[in-house]
Amino acid sequence: MQTLLESILTAGFAYSILRVTTPVLFAALGAVVSDLAGVINIALEGIMLTAAFTGVVVSALTQNAWLGLLAAIASGILMALILGYFSLKLKTDIILAGIALNLAASGGTVFLLYVVAHDKGVSSSLASKVLPQVKLPLLHHVPVLGPIFSDQHVLVYASLLSVLLLWYFLYRTPLGLRVRAVGENPHAAESVGLDVRRIQFIALGVSGLLAALGGAHLSMGYVSWFARDMTAGRGFIGLAAAALGGRTPGGAFLASLFFGFVEAFSNYLQSLRVPSEFVQMTPYLATVLGLAIYARQQMVRLARLGRKG
Repeated sequence: MQTLLESILTAGFAYSILRVTTPVLFAALGAVVSDLAGVINIALEGIMLTAAFTGVVVSALTQNAWLGLLAAIASGILMALILGYFSLKLKTDIILAGIALNLAASGGTVFLLYVVAHDKGVSSSLASKVLPQVKLPLLHHVPVLGPIFSDQHVLVYASLLSVLLLWYFLYRTPLGLRVRAVGENPHAAESVGLDVRRIQFIALGVSGLLAALGGAHLSMGYVSWFARDMTAGRGFIGLAAAALGGRTPGGAFLASLFFGFVEAFSNYLQSLRVPSEFVQMTPYLATVLGLAIYARQQMVRLARLGRKG
């Protein structure tokens, strides 16, 4: 136990928590903005997978990581708008439409990978690029904080900045107020002249953008290649983190940190003599536990409201 604690209570372990939290945090923030607009984005998993694939392919073809990132973002926004078209325009059930997009992304990326590179599982033949790591000039030499926060991948800093930007967008801008108003009561929002469908499309677009950044981090930062179903449920974990965090950017950040800690801990367990099956199920076990805590919180909140009523 002492060896385990000594390994966890290190700057290197904290560094890895931030690294593995990033894709879940992006997905959770995407879930927050779409949930607040009243259009749950169940396609986050497929959006992340499509963005991860697009970033690798475009960066390999152009030999430019930033163009790969832009293409990944564009693919994520497009996927989210397709979900909006089916659910808001054609009135398809948004859950079923999201599941369909997730399945299409899972099979479609493998098919397109074979078409582009004749690889079936991993993009090993593509010379894709990765986004840079950033050394923070002043913080880099500070003990403890420097090894944790400096020299992280650029999208790690982007994810932390996104928490603040999304909070400002939702609670300090007129459009953010409209997004929340539409999610609270679309009929009341429409009665005062708001274009509900347009605002929900915007929220889905922002959600797709954030999820795409998470996918790009996986294939252009976390690793330097694309692999079949490499998101491994992180989009769904992001949905759980958004719910556990009370649909707020700050709450989603804390919940994502919890899931990041569990994933980093499971990665550490791989170096010990722990069965791999147990290690692989650890993040999902934590997700179930988190949802159980969320359900308990909701029951307590509803009980209090009932007593007041």
